[in-house]
Amino acid sequence: MLNLPKLIGHRGVKNLAPENTLDSIKLAHKLGLKWIEVDVKITKDKIPIVLHDDSLDRTTNFKGLTIDFLYEEIKKLDAGSFFYNHKTNIFIPTLENIFNFCSKQDMGINIELKPNQGFEIDNVKAIAKVVNKYKNFNNFYFSSFDLKSLNEMKKIFPDFHYGLLVDNFENAYSLEEYLKICENNKFFNFGLNKKLINSEIINKIKKNNLIITTYSENNIELIEANDLWKLGVTSIFIDDPSLFEL
Repeated sequence: MLNLPKLIGHRGVKNLAPENTLDSIKLAHKLGLKWIEVDVKITKDKIPIVLHDDSLDRTTNFKGLTIDFLYEEIKKLDAGSFFYNHKTNIFIPTLENIFNFCSKQDMGINIELKPNQGFEIDNVKAIAKVVNKYKNFNNFYFSSFDLKSLNEMKKIFPDFHYGLLVDNFENAYSLEEYLKICENNKFFNFGLNKKLINSEIINKIKKNNLIITTYSENNIELIEANDLWKLGVTSIFIDDPSLFEL
Protein backbone atom coordinates (compact mmCIF):
# COMPACT_ATOMS: atom_id res chain seq x y z
CA MET A 1 0.00 0.00 0.00
CA LEU A 2 1.28 3.48 -0.84
CA ASN A 3 1.87 5.81 2.08
CA LEU A 4 0.26 9.05 0.90
CA PRO A 5 1.11 12.32 2.68
CA LYS A 6 -1.45 14.70 4.21
CA LEU A 7 -0.87 17.20 1.38
CA ILE A 8 -0.45 16.58 -2.35
CA GLY A 9 0.39 19.50 -4.64
CA HIS A 10 -2.53 20.11 -6.99
CA ARG A 11 -1.20 20.43 -10.57
CA GLY A 12 2.07 21.32 -8.85
CA VAL A 13 1.08 24.30 -6.72
CA LYS A 14 -1.39 25.90 -9.08
CA ASN A 15 -2.07 29.07 -7.08
CA LEU A 16 1.64 29.89 -6.89
CA ALA A 17 2.90 28.99 -10.38
CA PRO A 18 1.36 28.08 -13.75
CA GLU A 19 -0.45 24.77 -13.25
CA ASN A 20 0.87 21.50 -14.66
CA THR A 21 4.25 22.99 -15.61
CA LEU A 22 7.76 22.09 -14.51
CA ASP A 23 7.93 25.47 -12.79
CA SER A 24 4.95 24.49 -10.65
CA ILE A 25 6.33 21.03 -9.88
CA LYS A 26 9.76 22.40 -8.95
CA LEU A 27 8.19 25.02 -6.68
CA ALA A 28 6.13 22.32 -4.97
CA HIS A 29 9.35 20.43 -4.28
CA LYS A 30 11.12 23.58 -3.06
CA LEU A 31 8.25 24.25 -0.63
CA GLY A 32 8.62 20.77 0.83
CA LEU A 33 5.74 18.84 -0.72
CA LYS A 34 6.53 15.13 -1.12
CA TRP A 35 3.84 14.38 -3.72
CA ILE A 36 2.25 16.22 -6.64
CA GLU A 37 -0.78 15.57 -8.87
CA VAL A 38 -0.74 16.14 -12.63
CA ASP A 39 -3.31 15.70 -15.40
CA VAL A 40 -2.21 13.76 -18.46
CA LYS A 41 -3.59 13.54 -21.99
CA ILE A 42 -2.06 13.00 -25.43
CA THR A 43 -1.18 15.05 -28.47
CA LYS A 44 -1.90 14.23 -32.12
CA ASP A 45 1.36 12.26 -32.27
CA LYS A 46 0.45 10.34 -29.09
CA ILE A 47 2.85 12.11 -26.73
CA PRO A 48 1.51 12.20 -23.14
CA ILE A 49 1.55 15.80 -21.96
CA VAL A 50 0.59 17.46 -18.71
CA LEU A 51 -2.57 19.54 -19.20
CA HIS A 52 -5.93 19.69 -17.43
CA ASP A 53 -8.35 20.89 -20.12
CA ASP A 54 -9.35 19.30 -23.41
CA SER A 55 -8.34 22.52 -25.15
CA LEU A 56 -5.31 24.79 -25.03
CA ASP A 57 -7.46 27.91 -24.65
CA ARG A 58 -7.33 28.60 -20.90
CA THR A 59 -3.68 27.96 -20.06
CA THR A 60 -1.78 28.91 -23.24
CA ASN A 61 -1.61 31.77 -25.73
CA PHE A 62 -3.35 29.62 -28.36
CA LYS A 63 -6.76 28.08 -29.01
CA GLY A 64 -7.63 24.56 -30.11
CA LEU A 65 -7.93 20.97 -28.96
CA THR A 66 -4.77 19.28 -27.72
CA ILE A 67 -5.45 16.18 -29.79
CA ASP A 68 -5.29 18.22 -33.02
CA PHE A 69 -1.66 19.30 -32.65
CA LEU A 70 1.77 17.66 -32.59
CA TYR A 71 3.81 18.05 -29.43
CA GLU A 72 6.45 19.92 -31.42
CA GLU A 73 3.78 22.58 -32.08
CA ILE A 74 2.39 22.55 -28.54
CA LYS A 75 5.79 22.91 -26.88
CA LYS A 76 6.25 26.28 -28.62
CA LEU A 77 3.20 27.73 -26.86
CA ASP A 78 3.43 30.01 -23.84
CA ALA A 79 2.02 28.10 -20.84
CA GLY A 80 2.84 30.82 -18.32
CA SER A 81 1.41 34.06 -19.71
CA PHE A 82 -2.13 33.25 -18.50
CA PHE A 83 -0.77 33.20 -14.94
CA TYR A 84 1.71 36.09 -15.03
CA ASN A 85 -0.05 38.31 -17.60
CA HIS A 86 3.15 38.72 -19.57
CA LYS A 87 5.16 36.66 -22.04
CA THR A 88 7.15 33.74 -20.59
CA ASN A 89 9.29 30.85 -21.79
CA ILE A 90 7.24 28.33 -19.80
CA PHE A 91 6.04 25.37 -21.88
CA ILE A 92 3.66 22.44 -21.51
CA PRO A 93 5.81 19.53 -20.32
CA THR A 94 5.57 15.89 -21.29
CA LEU A 95 4.80 13.23 -18.72
CA GLU A 96 8.36 12.03 -19.27
CA ASN A 97 9.66 15.46 -18.18
CA ILE A 98 7.70 15.07 -14.93
CA PHE A 99 8.88 11.50 -14.33
CA ASN A 100 12.46 12.54 -14.97
CA PHE A 101 12.32 15.29 -12.34
CA CYS A 102 10.26 13.45 -9.73
CA SER A 103 12.24 10.20 -9.96
CA LYS A 104 15.47 12.12 -9.32
CA GLN A 105 13.92 13.95 -6.37
CA ASP A 106 12.05 10.86 -5.08
CA MET A 107 8.84 12.86 -5.32
CA GLY A 108 5.57 10.94 -5.57
CA ILE A 109 3.23 11.47 -8.52
CA ASN A 110 -0.53 11.10 -8.76
CA ILE A 111 -1.15 10.69 -12.49
CA GLU A 112 -4.71 11.68 -13.29
CA LEU A 113 -5.77 10.09 -16.57
CA LYS A 114 -7.51 12.97 -18.34
CA PRO A 115 -8.21 11.72 -21.87
CA ASN A 116 -9.91 13.66 -24.62
CA GLN A 117 -13.20 11.88 -25.29
CA GLY A 118 -12.75 9.03 -27.74
CA PHE A 119 -9.01 8.72 -27.10
CA GLU A 120 -9.11 6.91 -23.76
CA ILE A 121 -7.30 3.77 -24.95
CA ASP A 122 -4.73 5.71 -26.98
CA ASN A 123 -4.05 7.84 -23.90
CA VAL A 124 -3.53 4.83 -21.66
CA LYS A 125 -1.20 3.07 -24.13
CA ALA A 126 0.93 6.19 -24.58
CA ILE A 127 1.22 6.77 -20.83
CA ALA A 128 2.11 3.11 -20.29
CA LYS A 129 5.09 3.47 -22.65
CA VAL A 130 6.46 6.30 -20.53
CA VAL A 131 5.89 4.41 -17.28
CA ASN A 132 7.80 1.43 -18.67
CA LYS A 133 10.89 3.62 -19.01
CA TYR A 134 10.90 4.20 -15.25
CA LYS A 135 10.57 0.64 -13.96
CA ASN A 136 12.71 1.36 -10.89
CA PHE A 137 10.48 4.24 -9.83
CA ASN A 138 7.23 3.10 -8.22
CA ASN A 139 6.29 6.14 -6.15
CA PHE A 140 3.14 6.96 -8.11
CA TYR A 141 -0.45 5.95 -8.69
CA PHE A 142 -3.13 6.44 -11.33
CA SER A 143 -6.49 8.11 -10.74
CA SER A 144 -9.36 9.17 -12.96
CA PHE A 145 -13.02 10.12 -13.14
CA ASP A 146 -13.08 7.86 -16.20
CA LEU A 147 -13.56 4.23 -15.20
CA LYS A 148 -12.74 3.04 -18.72
CA SER A 149 -9.28 4.61 -18.51
CA LEU A 150 -8.57 3.01 -15.14
CA ASN A 151 -9.68 -0.42 -16.35
CA GLU A 152 -7.59 -0.18 -19.51
CA MET A 153 -4.50 0.82 -17.53
CA LYS A 154 -5.16 -1.99 -15.07
CA LYS A 155 -5.04 -4.48 -17.93
CA ILE A 156 -1.48 -3.32 -18.67
CA PHE A 157 -0.33 -2.86 -15.08
CA PRO A 158 -2.56 -5.05 -12.89
CA ASP A 159 -0.38 -4.65 -9.79
CA PHE A 160 -0.13 -0.86 -9.73
CA HIS A 161 -2.22 1.41 -7.49
CA TYR A 162 -5.45 3.01 -8.72
CA GLY A 163 -7.90 5.56 -7.40
CA LEU A 164 -11.42 6.44 -8.52
CA LEU A 165 -12.38 10.13 -8.56
CA VAL A 166 -15.97 11.26 -7.98
CA ASP A 167 -17.38 14.77 -8.37
CA ASN A 168 -21.01 14.03 -7.45
CA PHE A 169 -23.51 11.24 -6.84
CA GLU A 170 -26.18 12.64 -9.17
CA ASN A 171 -25.21 11.90 -12.77
CA ALA A 172 -23.91 8.34 -12.61
CA TYR A 173 -23.70 6.05 -9.60
CA SER A 174 -24.63 6.22 -5.95
CA LEU A 175 -21.95 6.09 -3.25
CA GLU A 176 -22.74 2.42 -2.64
CA GLU A 177 -22.35 1.65 -6.35
CA TYR A 178 -19.04 3.52 -6.50
CA LEU A 179 -17.77 1.61 -3.47
CA LYS A 180 -18.73 -1.67 -5.14
CA ILE A 181 -16.81 -0.62 -8.25
CA CYS A 182 -13.74 0.08 -6.08
CA GLU A 183 -14.07 -3.30 -4.41
CA ASN A 184 -14.52 -5.22 -7.66
CA ASN A 185 -11.54 -3.51 -9.28
CA LYS A 186 -9.34 -3.59 -6.17
CA PHE A 187 -8.80 0.18 -6.19
CA PHE A 188 -6.95 1.46 -3.12
CA ASN A 189 -8.15 5.05 -3.22
CA PHE A 190 -11.45 6.93 -3.37
CA GLY A 191 -11.08 10.63 -4.21
CA LEU A 192 -14.01 13.00 -3.92
CA ASN A 193 -14.94 16.63 -4.18
CA LYS A 194 -14.75 18.40 -0.82
CA LYS A 195 -18.39 19.50 -1.13
CA LEU A 196 -19.48 15.84 -0.84
CA ILE A 197 -17.69 15.18 2.43
CA ASN A 198 -19.49 14.53 5.69
CA SER A 199 -18.89 12.09 8.53
CA GLU A 200 -21.45 9.58 7.24
CA ILE A 201 -19.85 9.35 3.80
CA ILE A 202 -16.34 9.19 5.24
CA ASN A 203 -17.32 6.35 7.57
CA LYS A 204 -18.86 4.35 4.72
CA ILE A 205 -15.72 4.76 2.62
CA LYS A 206 -13.40 3.84 5.49
CA LYS A 207 -15.42 0.66 6.15
CA ASN A 208 -14.36 -0.38 2.66
CA ASN A 209 -10.68 0.08 3.59
CA LEU A 210 -10.10 2.82 1.03
CA ILE A 211 -7.63 5.68 1.29
CA ILE A 212 -9.61 8.93 1.05
CA THR A 213 -8.36 11.95 -0.88
CA THR A 214 -10.18 15.20 -1.54
CA TYR A 215 -9.95 18.20 -3.86
CA SER A 216 -11.74 21.50 -4.31
CA GLU A 217 -12.23 24.18 -6.93
CA ASN A 218 -10.58 26.63 -4.51
CA ASN A 219 -7.60 26.27 -2.21
CA ILE A 220 -8.39 24.42 1.01
CA GLU A 221 -7.38 26.56 3.98
CA LEU A 222 -5.57 25.30 7.08
CA ILE A 223 -8.58 25.34 9.45
CA GLU A 224 -10.71 23.41 6.98
CA ALA A 225 -7.86 20.98 6.26
CA ASN A 226 -7.58 20.14 9.95
CA ASP A 227 -11.32 19.39 10.06
CA LEU A 228 -11.02 17.12 7.01
CA TRP A 229 -8.11 15.19 8.51
CA LYS A 230 -10.04 14.75 11.76
CA LEU A 231 -12.96 13.32 9.78
CA GLY A 232 -10.68 10.68 8.26
CA VAL A 233 -9.43 12.18 4.99
CA THR A 234 -5.89 10.97 4.29
CA SER A 235 -4.68 13.44 1.67
CA ILE A 236 -5.76 16.88 0.48
CA PHE A 237 -4.93 18.24 -2.96
CA ILE A 238 -3.56 21.67 -2.14
CA ASP A 239 -3.20 24.69 -4.44
CA ASP A 240 -1.15 26.80 -2.00
CA PRO A 241 0.56 25.11 0.99
CA SER A 242 2.20 28.31 2.24
CA LEU A 243 0.40 28.34 5.62
CA PHE A 244 0.98 24.65 6.31
CA GLU A 245 3.91 23.11 8.15
CA LEU A 246 5.73 20.86 5.68
